[in-house]
Amino acid sequence: METKYNAISSGYNITRQADPYLTGRLVCFLKPEPGDLFLDIGCGTGNYTIALSNLGLNFTGVDPSENMLQEARKRSGKISWLKGSAECLPVIDDTFNSVIATLTIHHWTDLEQSFKEIHRVTKENGTVVLFTATPEQMNGYWLNYYFPEMLKSSIDQMPAMDSIKDALTNSGFELITTEKYFVHEDLRDHFLYSGKYQPKLYFNETIRKGIASFSALANVDEVEKGLSKLSEDIETGKFIEIQNRYNNEHGDYLFIEAKSLQKTFTR
Repeated sequence: METKYNAISSGYNITRQADPYLTGRLVCFLKPEPGDLFLDIGCGTGNYTIALSNLGLNFTGVDPSENMLQEARKRSGKISWLKGSAECLPVIDDTFNSVIATLTIHHWTDLEQSFKEIHRVTKENGTVVLFTATPEQMNGYWLNYYFPEMLKSSIDQMPAMDSIKDALTNSGFELITTEKYFVHEDLRDHFLYSGKYQPKLYFNETIRKGIASFSALANVDEVEKGLSKLSEDIETGKFIEIQNRYNNEHGDYLFIEAKSLQKTFTR
């Protein structure tokens, strides 16, 4: 994973800007109090870490990619940036009031071990907020029509909701709530399905480079053919038909909130 994100770190924060709506939802879930300490796992170049820090929250960022962290350090010197992974966090026990992980859990090699680590570093009754997509949701992306193999590879790496819930429960967390997110037309963070309503975004090579599915999982020939077909369908108006075919109520992404329970079990 480090090699993958080292390769796309340059320019990553140009296309992957913190979205104001998503930032606001994170704040609502975190319910910050004076003196609280927060951890961002898989912080990348620090887009959401910095946006939340600018709102007055005391954040530490952790990421396995040194190149990503170098970019983050250039952008903010008041945040502590640490190299580490969800499976092995370089911080002491019971440090943080809350933890966030946005669009990163599919990169964790061991979901349960990662949540046990998060539980270790989170204070009792602390909150963990995840922003992710489930396989069920991703099957509803119209991108499947144009880039089927790329989407299959992307979906295959995503933990299902049942797996996430089981891993949380087995690691000392209680699932509190989930909230569906449907992509907004003015979304500023250009992650995988950011072009749901703006398909022409995918013609921008810089935007594709900032999306791991395109930059690391895609076949060049499939991308070229898919973009050509997408362009043709936009021109003829067929794209609207394809887009409507994939309309569903599952949501495009998902917020998951869990609470750290009393630490009585042995790790």
